[in-house]
Amino acid sequence: MPVKIFNAFVKITGYIPQLICFRTKVYYEDRAAQSRRVKGGAIVVSNHTSVFDYAVYLFVFFGRTLRTVMAEVLFQKQPLGTFLKMMGGIRVDRDANEYGFMGKCEKILRKGGLLCVFPEGRLPKPGEERPLPFKPGAAYLALCCGVPLIPVYTNGSYFKKERARVMIGKPVDPAAFSSPDRSDKENIQAVNEKIREKLLDLEKLLEEREKQEK
Repeated sequence: MPVKIFNAFVKITGYIPQLICFRTKVYYEDRAAQSRRVKGGAIVVSNHTSVFDYAVYLFVFFGRTLRTVMAEVLFQKQPLGTFLKMMGGIRVDRDANEYGFMGKCEKILRKGGLLCVFPEGRLPKPGEERPLPFKPGAAYLALCCGVPLIPVYTNGSYFKKERARVMIGKPVDPAAFSSPDRSDKENIQAVNEKIREKLLDLEKLLEEREKQEK
């Protein structure tokens, strides 16, 4: 079954259950600059709190087929692995020096697709500072393909009394943080630092919005 059709089936059948499980409320840094509707190729970048981050974003960006970069361990569990493959998940073998997944990501973006990357690369362990240092993949792909990065922050409150809250930030143009006077590595690092800075800002903004509601 084609990825888009299977995604549509999962979203339609799962819409009511996800409302009960997550009760997601979406906030915007600037809704006019970036809403839940994403046009053309782009990369959603987010902090990582749980495997359920992916499930929440499927419905936050309901109108698009979200192709998400995922760790190999998820594909090794059945029937979850088959389900994620049918959903168009992009497998990354974190312990292998194999970067074929980057080619798949680039192909998706150049065709106008929507990619989701959790640049921390793994879930933080108890006591670790969050977010973890970012991997360079999202920044590299954005610069390579000339697509915007859409920062999204989630409070990770799933299956709890407190509802899930997501803050969508204004898109980041990678070209604005790169320079021909710097090396490719330096430009990737500059974009990467901007993404991390934006997510930290969104965390604070979400906390402020929550306080205003109380």
